[in-house]
Amino acid sequence: MEELEQGLLMQPWAWLQLAENSLLAKVFITKQGYALLVSDLQQVWHEQVDTSVVSQRAKELNKRLTAPPAAFLCHLDNLLRPLLKDAAHPSEATFSCDCVADALILRVRSELSGLPFYWNFHCMLASPSLVSQHLIRPLMGMSLALQCQVRELATLLHMKDLEIQDYQESGATLIRDRLKTEPFEENSFLEQFMIELKDIPIKTGDPAYWPRTLHAASVSFYHETARGMQHW
Repeated sequence: MEELEQGLLMQPWAWLQLAENSLLAKVFITKQGYALLVSDLQQVWHEQVDTSVVSQRAKELNKRLTAPPAAFLCHLDNLLRPLLKDAAHPSEATFSCDCVADALILRVRSELSGLPFYWNFHCMLASPSLVSQHLIRPLMGMSLALQCQVRELATLLHMKDLEIQDYQESGATLIRDRLKTEPFEENSFLEQFMIELKDIPIKTGDPAYWPRTLHAASVSFYHETARGMQHW
């Protein structure tokens, strides 16, 4: 099961669009089982199972289908992987979820070999250590990385301002007035940034608030930091 834990750690979060709402999710599926994390930004649920659980659940939900656990796992992977990579990808399955006490049941309906296929992910509340490992630490790390990048960009802008000032003192003039800029004021920039940040709504499940560039950055960040977090 260690392979599932490490594999899940390397996966980025992505939006899972449902009819009634949307969830953040990450999943890692192999021939030996799967690990799944789901969050509505208020709580986090988790399920990790091996082939014995997959086999038993498949028998209970799909009495007309007979196949090895690896076949069911492969089918689930084919349904979830493209959907989590691209929220706009047309899904071959129908997803829905129900919250019962501290559990979240994610239901899947599709077809396999021409027959109806049903699957229920039974997710329980994730432990604090799991939430920290998959959410808090990566977010803190990314925040620190972005702060370093802001400082580097601010330094670069100051250097550019000094370069422009040197040109001006040497007698250079700007031909096109529309290109004229004011010297960069870091404190004013940060104050304005904080004001604008407060006005940004957090809309769960709206891909417009999950820019492709940020998603790509998160993928890269997870791959770079997950290796280090394995030794924390």
